[in-house]
Amino acid sequence: MSSFRDKNILVTGGANGIGRLLSLKSLKEGAKNLIVWDVDKNAMKRLSDKCDQKGWNCYTYNIDLSNSDEIEETAERVKNDIGNVDILFNNAGIVVGKSFLNQSSEDIQKTVAINIEAVMLTARAFLPEMVAQKSGHIINISSASALMGNPNMSVYAASKWAVTGWSESLRLEMEHAESNVHVTTVQPSYINTGMFAGVRAPLLTPFLDPDEITDKIIKAVKKNKIILREPFMVKITPFLKGVLPARLFDLLAGKFFRVYSSMNRFTGRAKDE
Repeated sequence: MSSFRDKNILVTGGANGIGRLLSLKSLKEGAKNLIVWDVDKNAMKRLSDKCDQKGWNCYTYNIDLSNSDEIEETAERVKNDIGNVDILFNNAGIVVGKSFLNQSSEDIQKTVAINIEAVMLTARAFLPEMVAQKSGHIINISSASALMGNPNMSVYAASKWAVTGWSESLRLEMEHAESNVHVTTVQPSYINTGMFAGVRAPLLTPFLDPDEITDKIIKAVKKNKIILREPFMVKITPFLKGVLPARLFDLLAGKFFRVYSSMNRFTGRAKDE
């Protein structure tokens, strides 16, 4: 069992969406210090003000997670300012909702930098101390798109497949080393935070409520769960892909459940959100 009490918690992308909820819920669980990395200065100020009102310790760091140098520099600042990170939520991510042919080099490079490289580099920055103290937990927010392809989110899906493969491999390395560092991979479907505005939820796979899914993530961390998939249809996706011929799975996912058309009207989060 992992405990939040008296721990230092870092949440990347922790000022908005489910990151904000994970930040606040970590504090409610008794965290000693909350550390938030985000690019949105205004959102971090709002979060910091809320924490001040509650008497909670909140430290915010403005960072561009697509910049590897900033990750290393900010990690050192955190260690000097606060100390070792006990629980890391690798939550930050972006999505470009376009067909692959319409994605620019910048679109691809930025998605890879934030969704893959930053996840690994952030973990690498704090993992040695976790191993040394024989205690730690890394939570990697992947996606249901890591379980199946989806038109108009090819690079995003690729990034989440990469995160899942790396996260599972890291977990095995930590277990084989008997490090007592736990790794949890989270694979949710669309979450109703605004990030996927315009998306039409697939049949039997409604938008996840941010409050409910973050409650489940917190519980998964406390129980040291290996994988959290939500909702039910995401849980059974690996089984369906494993037993059905590819064309039959495509027919089921595309025509019946309408997964493959879910991104057709994607607009994404408004700039001022």
